[in-house]
Amino acid sequence: MSVNKVILIGHVGKDPDVRSLANGAKVASFPFATTDKAYTLQNGTQVPERTEWHNIIVWNRTAEVAEKYIHKGDKLFLEGKIRTRSYDDKNGVKHFITEVFVDFMEMLTPKPQQTAASMPPPTQQPMQNNLSNRQQESQQVPSYQTPPPPVDDLPF
Repeated sequence: MSVNKVILIGHVGKDPDVRSLANGAKVASFPFATTDKAYTLQNGTQVPERTEWHNIIVWNRTAEVAEKYIHKGDKLFLEGKIRTRSYDDKNGVKHFITEVFVDFMEMLTPKPQQTAASMPPPTQQPMQNNLSNRQQESQQVPSYQTPPPPVDDLPF
């Protein structure tokens, strides 16, 4: 058995480049950055911040979503597979490209705040009804004891 799965949380490096293929499928690609924060070791050695860049590929419906909603700087959660391909340039030199083919994408950048004029009016309910509803709900919810945390006996 083997597993090829990558999970990334980071930021979009530039707006997606979206293409439509002859068969009607869409494909989008964009650079994606993940950053390890700087830190200091116990002995005082400072380790600088390190950014890794990834080539992201999304297909079909996800490519359509990327085209409409994803922009440079957006924070994303991505799950996918690593694929490597190669090509020979005009001088005959072989180049390798590693890409992440995304299976699942979630946008983590918050939506812009609505203005007061565009927000729906708040519902007005008497305070007594809200209180009595909460009391009824709390009586219906069973109480559970929290189990103790698992013992961590892993060797790493």
